[in-house]
Amino acid sequence: MTGMRMAAPLLALRQGYSAVLVGVLLALFALTQVFLALPSGRYADKHGLKRPVMLSVLASSLGALLAAIWPVFPVLCVSALLCGGATGVAIIALQRHVGRLSRDVHEMRLSYSWLAIGPAASNLVGPLAAGVLIDASGFPAAFALLAVLPWFAWFAVRHEAPMPAAEPIVHDPDKRAWDLLAEPGFRRLLIVNWFLSASWDMHTFVVPLLGHERGISASAIGAILGGFALSAALIRMVLPWLAKRWQEWQVITLAMLFTCVLLALYPLAHAAWAMGMMSALLGLALGSVQPMVMSSLHQLLPPDRQGEGLGLRLMLINASSVAMPMLFGSLGAWLGVAAVFWCGAATVGAGSRLAWGMKKTA
Repeated sequence: MTGMRMAAPLLALRQGYSAVLVGVLLALFALTQVFLALPSGRYADKHGLKRPVMLSVLASSLGALLAAIWPVFPVLCVSALLCGGATGVAIIALQRHVGRLSRDVHEMRLSYSWLAIGPAASNLVGPLAAGVLIDASGFPAAFALLAVLPWFAWFAVRHEAPMPAAEPIVHDPDKRAWDLLAEPGFRRLLIVNWFLSASWDMHTFVVPLLGHERGISASAIGAILGGFALSAALIRMVLPWLAKRWQEWQVITLAMLFTCVLLALYPLAHAAWAMGMMSALLGLALGSVQPMVMSSLHQLLPPDRQGEGLGLRLMLINASSVAMPMLFGSLGAWLGVAAVFWCGAATVGAGSRLAWGMKKTA
């Protein structure tokens, strides 16, 4: 999916589509996840890990293959829906599986830190491989390679033994997932998570626009996004060490402040190497957040409602990921690409007060 999120918008730009339509295309990667988040959680509860992953592999591989055969804008939109939805289903199944494997809070924090390296590594492999192949052989070859990658996921889990069935939970019909928003700490956590998720989405969307505007090659754009992903993976490897010394609210607050500064400076980096350096630093800041958010979520909510909270979080984040690229595209067309970065910096900077307020619930 990360390779498709770089290659599909870049192809649309080269075909002459506007930044607004490219924003719509990018938003479609998150649209199906909005509607599938809660049903996917229930499906994973019923069927475990392997069946959701297998369906995700089939859907994402088909999406990339369609783009390779018919690299036109309407097909790219279908590919975005398939790849995005498949990734959301697989993530929920994996997060549920890892949560059940963990024996205590400390082990869960470590497990989620290791699990978070996977998406960070994919943000390196997908865009970089796609960019190199686009420059070497064209877009269809890049899409064909991306159609193969999901099968490595199935190869990794095909022999995973099924876990014992969970103890059945008696659900109160008067309780709804949205009722969790009445918990102030959980509500604050979701808002902070949204600020940082929107910054991640903005970087993914705006870097291809900025690179296209400055005449940077596809492989260089892929390398810039890959540097972001590599940094995010590296910081997640040291998070278990940080988690022993710092609390979640401290890591998240520092991440928001660094993100604010880096987004403000990003448009001033004109050369590809300078953009790569800013991208790598931003990866360090944003890559540290997700494991801390997951750990905080599990501490804030009762055990019998953590699955609902996980699905609600993913649904709200992906609803934002639908709307934000269209907003970024409109701002970019109206005010310029640099203004998108500066608006993002101001928003994250203002939101850092909420992260500091998480100290009260720690």
